[in-house]
Amino acid sequence: MTYTQLVLIAVPTVILFDLFVTRSRIVTRKSFWNAYAILLFFQLITNWWLTSRGILTYDEDVITGIRIAAAPAEDLLFGFSMIVMTISLWIYWGRKGIQSSSK
Repeated sequence: MTYTQLVLIAVPTVILFDLFVTRSRIVTRKSFWNAYAILLFFQLITNWWLTSRGILTYDEDVITGIRIAAAPAEDLLFGFSMIVMTISLWIYWGRKGIQSSSK
């Protein structure tokens, strides 16, 4: 499976997970999109720095070849999926009262 295929499965899966499993519904909140814009700015800078210097490379056979700030476009979608999943679970577990076992 290519990176592109994985990302195209991950994004809708994470959105559905947020809306219907955890019911956090962060993708419907203006505050999320405002915060995401800030995260996206720094993700673009980080992606550019890592890929333009050859620190991080990608197999051209598993990506579309579309690049944004020197990194594959798939990275932006993958980052979106990670952020949404993390925040959605954070809110869900917070509602459930699940606390860290490090106390």
